[in-house]
Amino acid sequence: MSIHVLIVEDESLIRWSLRQKFEQTGYDVTEAERGSEGLAILESRQFDLVMLDHKLPDVTGLEILRQLRQRDQDTVVIMMTAYSRIEDAVEAIKLGAYDYVPKPFQMDLLLLTVEKALETTRLRREVRELRRHMEHQFGFDQVIGEHESMRQMMEIVKSISASRATTVLLRGATGTGKDLIARVIHYNSERAPKPFMNITCTAISEALLESELFGHERGAFTDARTQKNGLFELADGGTVFLDEVGDMPATLQGKLLRFLEERTFRRVGGTDEISVDVRIIAATNRDIEAAIDKGLFRSDLLFRLDVVSIDIPALRDRGDDIADLARIFIHRFASEFKKEMTNVSDDAIKKMIRYPWPGNVRELRNVCERAVLLCKGPVIEKDDITLGRLSNSPGDDTALTKIPEKGLNMDQLEKKLLQQALAQSDGNQTKAAKLLSMSRDTFRYRLEKHDLLNHKSGDTSVDDD
Repeated sequence: MSIHVLIVEDESLIRWSLRQKFEQTGYDVTEAERGSEGLAILESRQFDLVMLDHKLPDVTGLEILRQLRQRDQDTVVIMMTAYSRIEDAVEAIKLGAYDYVPKPFQMDLLLLTVEKALETTRLRREVRELRRHMEHQFGFDQVIGEHESMRQMMEIVKSISASRATTVLLRGATGTGKDLIARVIHYNSERAPKPFMNITCTAISEALLESELFGHERGAFTDARTQKNGLFELADGGTVFLDEVGDMPATLQGKLLRFLEERTFRRVGGTDEISVDVRIIAATNRDIEAAIDKGLFRSDLLFRLDVVSIDIPALRDRGDDIADLARIFIHRFASEFKKEMTNVSDDAIKKMIRYPWPGNVRELRNVCERAVLLCKGPVIEKDDITLGRLSNSPGDDTALTKIPEKGLNMDQLEKKLLQQALAQSDGNQTKAAKLLSMSRDTFRYRLEKHDLLNHKSGDTSVDDD
């Protein structure tokens, strides 16, 4: 792409020499002898670089710069002058000039300055475009959900985004979208221009996690050959997202508590107190109160994290949101994979609504992606929807019987099994009962016990084959 340059200079010899050098470099050059002429050209066209003389016959270069900056913040302006004064240079930089060069200038040094200025502006534009993209990608409208629980949650999210609250705790099962909510809060707040830094507290070892969060000094440990700034320092003015904070090692919990209380920290191996302004968004899918009872999590840290708490509802509790999300995902993947999907059948939607979605929105997204990839026709049919593959892997006899270390709730497990059996049998109670080795009467009794007999999210009234 060609670089467009405007030279506003009343001395013809300087204009000529600049044009020759710039055109040799491959730039497209326009000239203006007077300030008024330069202003008129700037009104009609956009330039990447303006070489602007400070002293012109009709108007000062500073006045042209002032008017240009009122409507254009990106164009690189380099001021030229034969009467260099510190006061003028300071004023030019304040108004947004990249540099202030005295005449006569060395052409090679001037070209180097121009190249650096253009590169700086290019990077600034790219950052701004990326920020616009992120703000669009994580706008409030990107959180899909009309269920009352989602409406209430989004009201809280909007309030937090507009506030100066510095600590937020997101609670929700795996796959409910905690990462998305964290980014929505950040990119719709006054902190959006600053960094969003995220880390999963269980993804790296305890020793490295401390270094990642707080940084370290050179020589703090083996292989610490240079000083490193941690996420808190890098995110100054922005947001740090601590995912799976409920599983953070006990030794680090105390250090995080100290930071939350004092907003200062020390790098690993350091002695200096470093102060930063960051918003902490912590997320967990764990029952932290139960972890506290077992001595695995500090109660005082929970109190400090739980300043503003957001509970993200499970997908199975969101009613018709399942159908809306499925259609959106299918449309999105059809576009991405360039497949001509025209519709989703009612039977496919019913099958998805009946399913309990243990993996929540993440699982729904994966199911829709697979369906679009493997579907042969223009309509997603019931048989294109594959459910429960992770929880019912072939040959895995322990998938439903192995008790997790943190325990389980028998009533919840029974309810999920009933829902899954209905989903796999497309609502046929006789088939569903056979899947669970129950009589049909026993199955109906258990449906009624869990308020599933006429459950809103699925029609369980289908009877025999």
